[in-house]
Amino acid sequence: MFNFEWLSTPDGWIALLTLTFLEIVLGIDNIIFISILTNKLPEKIRPKARTAGIGLALLFRIIMLLGITWIIGFTEPLFAIFSYEVTGRDLILMLGGLFLLTKSTREIYHKTEVVESVEEDAKQTAAKNMIGIIVQIGLLDIVFSFDSILTAIGMTEEISIMILAVVISLVVMLIFAGKISSIIEKHPSLQMLALSFLILIGFVLITEGLPGDLSVHMPKGYIYFAVGFSLAVELLNIRMQKARKKAKG
Repeated sequence: MFNFEWLSTPDGWIALLTLTFLEIVLGIDNIIFISILTNKLPEKIRPKARTAGIGLALLFRIIMLLGITWIIGFTEPLFAIFSYEVTGRDLILMLGGLFLLTKSTREIYHKTEVVESVEEDAKQTAAKNMIGIIVQIGLLDIVFSFDSILTAIGMTEEISIMILAVVISLVVMLIFAGKISSIIEKHPSLQMLALSFLILIGFVLITEGLPGDLSVHMPKGYIYFAVGFSLAVELLNIRMQKARKKAKG
């Protein structure tokens, strides 16, 4: 199953670097989701929760890569609704999208409507529900893993390249997840932007999961460009606010 002859060929290394980069890009939404969930926990246990969440993502993706035949089977029709064939992949994407929409909407409501004292109580309660948060991360990891694995299958046939690219990308995620989490928590406007991004991702997952001709594939580049542009504008806004505070001070 594992072939390492690609180590001596330029094409193999190019495939590894390209796939690693794509896996990191596809993991951005996963990092944001993990950051938002773990920020509900007390600061002391957040690193453990992030590590556990990313560890679950790594475990799921390696298992799915080793069961590529099983993954490909998820693209086979399970049943039909009004002549539209529904696959296992469709169901997972739609359920994952609905979960993201529901979770992100509830988080936005919580942050805009719930008073601060209640939010602190919720954070203490969340410490007791760390397992529940990790389970939620694990469930979304499965959904996000499908894009990752299907991308890997489309890029190369070497299982060893796929697994190594996934491992490297998740190590990068683990390194930067803490920094991203602290930035998101420090700036409420970035929290809203991140949650809005997750709502967008949820909507995209649902549209891609629709059966047959109803499915709409939206290139990820458009989504990331829109989010990147919004982030750049918000960072400029934050910088402007800091400059005004210094001027007043």
